[in-house]
Amino acid sequence: MSTVLNQRLAKRSRARIGREKTNWVATSILALCALSVLLPLFVTISMAFKSAKQAVNGQAFSLPKPFSIEGFTSAWELVNFPRAFTISLLITLVAVCGAVLVASMASYAIHRNWHRRFYRLSFYYLLGAMFLPFPVLALSQVKLTGLVGLDNPVGVAILHIMFGLSFNVLLFTAFLRGLPGELEESARIDGASTWTAFWRIIFPLLAPMSATVAIFAFLASWNDFMMPSLIIAEQADQTLPVVQQLFQTQFSNNYHVSFASYLMAMAPSIIAYLFTQRWVMSGLTQGAVKS
Repeated sequence: MSTVLNQRLAKRSRARIGREKTNWVATSILALCALSVLLPLFVTISMAFKSAKQAVNGQAFSLPKPFSIEGFTSAWELVNFPRAFTISLLITLVAVCGAVLVASMASYAIHRNWHRRFYRLSFYYLLGAMFLPFPVLALSQVKLTGLVGLDNPVGVAILHIMFGLSFNVLLFTAFLRGLPGELEESARIDGASTWTAFWRIIFPLLAPMSATVAIFAFLASWNDFMMPSLIIAEQADQTLPVVQQLFQTQFSNNYHVSFASYLMAMAPSIIAYLFTQRWVMSGLTQGAVKS
């Protein structure tokens, strides 16, 4: 008995040591990943609040003494920040709302009619479209939007919705598989139509996944550079990332202005993710474990 007990204790001890080693390795990797993100962010914030004289010295890791908003005021006027910010915000809002509404309705139709061949093929078609990135279709999209008069922010918002449809439908469909069908059946017994059942029962239950899709759509639309730069014909209607690139040569020697401009541009996406990350994780987890 004592021999068996000693063997079990030794086995448990080795297992505990193995877990501690694995946790140490994982912690080290996570720390390095966090450092690779936080260090550039610290440099960006530090340089943005320095004056022109402090920024020229090249001491990126030193704190600004004193703090200055000179870079923010210069960037605000140089890139016409209010107009570019408004255009980017409107495109992003349309893309987010459209992504949630279109993808949720398409996923609901596919899920509830999975026994029909047309809907199954539609789902596989959308999955196949995930392997077609925008650069591959850029030329055709530029010509098409020009022909139909959508070479403007409206066209960019529509393309953002369409190019994110495949991934969003995949997420919504996986989440819908975990919802009990009895809820919809009880609503139909009470006389509810398909439209009523979706909006009053199904769509409210999709809130966690809707938040996940919304934040992904927000980040993709707000940070996009290639699509607006190719689609939008008028320079005055360009989004914030494109406007910053157009004025890049004027930022080359003014580090405080360039970093201030970058910080103002990425601040909305950072704030949005910080406030919605728990819903993102909740939606992805629920969509992954349900079948």
